[in-house]
This record gives sequence, C-alpha cells and structure tokens, in this order.
Amino acid sequence: MSDSHERALKALERRGRLRALSPRSGVDFSSNDYLGLAASRELAEAVARALDRGVAVGAGGSRLLRGNDPEHEALEAEAQAFFGAESCLYFGGGFLANYALFSTLPARNDLVVHDALIHASVIDGMRAGKAATVAAAHNDAQAFDDAIGRWRSEGGTGRPWIAVESLYSMDGDRAPLADLIAIARRHDGMLVVDEAHATGVLGPDGRGLAHALEGAPDVISLHTCGKALGASGALLLAPRLVRDYLVNRARAFIYATAPSPLMAATVRAALRIVHDDPGRRERLANLVAFAGRALERRCTITPSGSHIQPVILGTDERAVSIARALVAGGFDVRAVRPPTVPEGTARLRISLTLNAGEDATARLLDTLAALLEQVPA
Repeated sequence: MSDSHERALKALERRGRLRALSPRSGVDFSSNDYLGLAASRELAEAVARALDRGVAVGAGGSRLLRGNDPEHEALEAEAQAFFGAESCLYFGGGFLANYALFSTLPARNDLVVHDALIHASVIDGMRAGKAATVAAAHNDAQAFDDAIGRWRSEGGTGRPWIAVESLYSMDGDRAPLADLIAIARRHDGMLVVDEAHATGVLGPDGRGLAHALEGAPDVISLHTCGKALGASGALLLAPRLVRDYLVNRARAFIYATAPSPLMAATVRAALRIVHDDPGRRERLANLVAFAGRALERRCTITPSGSHIQPVILGTDERAVSIARALVAGGFDVRAVRPPTVPEGTARLRISLTLNAGEDATARLLDTLAALLEQVPA
C-alpha cells in the first residue's frame, strides 16, 4: 500500500463517504431478503435433506473441469422450465453473471445502450467488453431509441443491445419493458433485463416483470438467487446459442470455481417454495401497500409502489445523520451515497421484507417522520 491509498481514504472520510463493515443490528429494513427465506425453516430443512443425500458443499473446480455437479444441471433444467426460457446457466453471483455477459457477448461493432441507473456489474462488464456504450436517461424509452438512431446514422453496423433492470435497486421503479422490447425489435437488437429485485416477488409465480418475454430469441434475463430466493448465485436465462457461447468464451465463467452444489440444491428448493407458497408474495404486497399509505400520511413521501422505498435526502451528511438515528432506535436502515446514487441524491433505502411486519414498519415511519423535522435539509 502507498501513501496515495491512505490519502484517498482520508479524502473519503472528509466527504462523509468512507465505507466500513458493520454488524447486523435492529429490525431488518435494509436486506434484500424480501420473502424472508434466507433464515427460514423451509430452506434449512432443504439444506439438511441435500446433505443427507450426499450433495457436496464445494464444487472443487470450474464447471469445465470436475466442478460440473449434477445439482448444477438439475437447477438449470428446473429454472429453465420455471421461467420459460430456452436455456439457463448458473453463476456464483449476479455481479459475476452480468460481468460475464457484457464483457463477452456484445461485439466490437455493436452498441450497448444502458439505463443511466443500471447496476454497477453491468457497467464493469461493459468496460471490459469491446462494444461502444452509451447511457440513456432513466426509464426514458425514447432516449434509448434516439441513441440507437444516432449510432446508425453515424455508420453503426452491428447489433444494438438494450440493458435495463426490471425493478431498479435504488429507486424501486419499473422499466418500460413493453416499449423497450418494441425498440429492440425495430432495430434488430437484443434486450437484456436484470430481474434481480423482481425475481421471486413480482410476476406470475414470482417469475419477474419480463416473464412474458422469456424464451424469445432476442431477450436475455438475469435472476439472482441471493435476494428474494434467500440463497446465492444467479440464473442467466437465454437462447441456447447464448449459453453455449458463454460456456466457451466468457472468462468469468470458464476460470471461476463452480458455485457450491449445496447452494444449487438450495436454490432449487427456493424456486419450489416460491411456486408453491403464493402467500408469501401476498403478505409482502400487503405490507408494501400498508407502508405506502403510511409514508404519504406521516412523511408526505410519494411511495414507490414496490418493496424498495427510497427516501431522498440530498446531502450525504443528512442521510448519514438520519440513518444513524434510526439505527440507534433499533431499525436497520442504511444511508446510500454517491457514487452508488447520483450526486445530490443521497438517501435512505428502505427495504420491505417479511422479516418485519406492519407494527415494526409503523414504528419505523413514525420515527422517520420525527427525524425529517429534526434534521433540516
């Protein structure tokens, strides 16, 4: 380490942006465990059954060596059928899957048009890839169309790729998927939908907001397993040709140790729970509606309409101050600051999960309403 590293950390500290790991404490309003599956009895029992039948904890190598376990293939077959896609490839995590996809598939003469608020994993994948990239204004379908049109008029000859999240991780709003697939098809392009925060929660049987597009030859979707599914890993759903190409050319897949077979078995169980127990999604939807009404009444904040509720506070200092006060009051709410979100939009990200019910949510919002008055903008 050099003096420059130390200076950089001190600069972050002066700006109120120094990160540090902190233990879990208080009622959960920050995790992505939307359906409360991560510590559930159902998943614990599924893990025990998998161990009893001899499923290995570790893979022991990459999928292309000896790491390809029957549990990986069973999960991919079940996920392919559950989501309605032509093929599936299981990765160790959503970041890895997005990185593999965007660093490998778009070619040198292609263009990737991504939403300005797309996941960091997509950004890093594009940086490692060969295609030109351009950001489109958030959830502005016309901006995507215009970017592709300009590229074509300037001599672009490859394929355009449109990259979006179906439900945005920091704003809780939805992408205009119907408009975006129409644009992709008009330009002979590909639509890539990151379903990370919709998987398990939204769509029929929790199959996501892009469920009607699954299986199409011009659509790729990503379903992460470490959020509502309560496990870890990511499922990339795509045409068979895409899967085969990634297996052969994606360095982030080829050279990575395969995910835990035990975790693959756990994801299989989680998919079955999501399918067989719609009551979890219904309880979460009721909690979202309850919280939305309370937000408007007590805090005069417009609800997002989803299980992700941002409270935009503007400055880093105000966000950190209110988050600390909430933690002191027994609520696990975190401040999110730039560069994770745009400058001037530091916020609280309130995550609604089945780990906290209506009583705890009401107490949180009462406390938040008081703090918004006490800590000036």
